[in-house]
Amino acid sequence: MEHRAVSLRLPVPAQDVLVALFITVMQVQGTIVRNTGEVVQRPLGDLGNLGYVLLVASGVVVVVRRRWPVPVFVTAALVSLVYYGLGFPDGPGWLGLFVALYTVAAYGDGRRSLVIAGVGTSVLAIAWLVAAADIEPRAAIGWVYFRIGASVMSVALGESVRSRKIIAAEAQERAELAERTREEEARARVDAERLRIAREVHDTVAHAIAIINVQSGVTAHVLDKRPEVAREALRAIEQTSSRALREMRAILGVLRDDDGDDNDGRVPYPGLGQIDELTAKARAAGLDIELEETSPAAPLPSAVGSVAYRILQESITNVIRHVGPTRVTVALNPGMEVLEIRVTDEGRRAASGVDLAAAHLPARQLTGTGGSAPAQPTPGRGILGMRERCQLLGGELDAGPLPGGGFEVKARLPLAPTGSLL
Repeated sequence: MEHRAVSLRLPVPAQDVLVALFITVMQVQGTIVRNTGEVVQRPLGDLGNLGYVLLVASGVVVVVRRRWPVPVFVTAALVSLVYYGLGFPDGPGWLGLFVALYTVAAYGDGRRSLVIAGVGTSVLAIAWLVAAADIEPRAAIGWVYFRIGASVMSVALGESVRSRKIIAAEAQERAELAERTREEEARARVDAERLRIAREVHDTVAHAIAIINVQSGVTAHVLDKRPEVAREALRAIEQTSSRALREMRAILGVLRDDDGDDNDGRVPYPGLGQIDELTAKARAAGLDIELEETSPAAPLPSAVGSVAYRILQESITNVIRHVGPTRVTVALNPGMEVLEIRVTDEGRRAASGVDLAAAHLPARQLTGTGGSAPAQPTPGRGILGMRERCQLLGGELDAGPLPGGGFEVKARLPLAPTGSLL
């Protein structure tokens, strides 16, 4: 059974009504009790009970203090000036005035409300001192100074409450802004990680599928006539698929929260140390690869090596998928500040009837059937992925057909990356 908390707090209008009623009773009753048995200059009943009317008025006006704080203060101040100016007896008839002063400061805008309260208090202080110039006994003037001091304290209390409200509101706003910022940063990190995983999966799967596709075709063609060649092709398929599965496990491992032995089974991200294995697979797929590699003066940063490997892998995969058996030149030239990568292929033979400039486009972007015009050449997802990888490190990549036929991918990767792979 659910238990709901019941709020015992009264609505604001009801609170103000009770406060006004309490102040009115206290002002009238307190003044009567204080002056019982004493000789006063002017009793409350003089001038048609004007003293009672003024005390009641300064208490009742507090009901609307939140809605009209300045008019309520002005009314209470005028009532006080008239009351003490006519010589009515002293007592707690200033309660409504103090509450009005507090409200002006607490619900005002700071500077303007303080000016109004300060000017009003100064006028009241002067008027009270003038009215008490001939007060007897002289010790009774202490009440005048009490009213002045209490007025100042009411303003100070109201300003303190207003300042605390502003500080609390600003702190709440900063907390909400910080929470929104954290959520935005978290979403950005998730999006960046999702994009990174998508690139890694694309590169790994596309390369493996391209190799497997070629080798399976070879197997189907020579299975009956040359079983030893078919056996080698099947072994290449097994090795490629096994390698792809290990890389996929490493890539998707970030999505798991396992501890222990599972983490030990993840392979590190590939780098240029695996370039010989990459070119060997490409040769097995029918490419004639020439590797022009210059030894770097210092070990390459892991981020640069990983991106360089992925660029080479995607470039070779595109040749396998869209060109077929051809000659490919891979050049790596690590300089003092940048690593230059160049992958060039000679393209398909002209007899194949395929536009060499479109050789690196997906099959659905080549010429249509029935003599339709070729589709507008646009880069595939692989080229866009390579370019994004370069840009994340502050590098640049160019890819396009060569004038004499074939296709070339050129990349420049700074050895001191300015970005992040995430």
